[in-house]
Amino acid sequence: MAHIIRTCLWFRDGRGPEAAEFYCNLIPGSRVERRFGADAGMGPFTVTDFSLGGVPYQILDAGPHFTLTEAVSISVETEDQAETDWLWAALTADGGAESVCGWLKDRYGVSWQVFPRRLTELTLSDDKAVSAAATAAMMKQTKIDIAEIEAAVAAARAAA
Repeated sequence: MAHIIRTCLWFRDGRGPEAAEFYCNLIPGSRVERRFGADAGMGPFTVTDFSLGGVPYQILDAGPHFTLTEAVSISVETEDQAETDWLWAALTADGGAESVCGWLKDRYGVSWQVFPRRLTELTLSDDKAVSAAATAAMMKQTKIDIAEIEAAVAAARAAA
């Protein structure tokens, strides 16, 4: 028996369908799959099923009972710095907020981690000096700047 597992994000302000459309327009290979609510006998609730890059999500617009927290975030590994910069700008625009180490909150209150693939390669390097230097440099950043991290790695290699 096949199951579709979705992470469900609880929205409280009626902006769930708008958020799903926004996210789908940012991430390639994404789409809104269906929306239902009052027309399906759900009273004031609205549900939006969508996928981001093929990963299924759901937004439940159900009022003020719960709030979004950083305990759940959407993690996006980008191809390069240019894609990181573009996605970061789009997600922090119009009321979003930067955080630390590649984390941000978008205008809807959803937390994201946005980082270039090269960060993963450096922080998970088998060379412990490279991994430590990359991680230390990352911890000082808000939006990930891979050139700064590469410079920290180069300095650690030169010192070794």
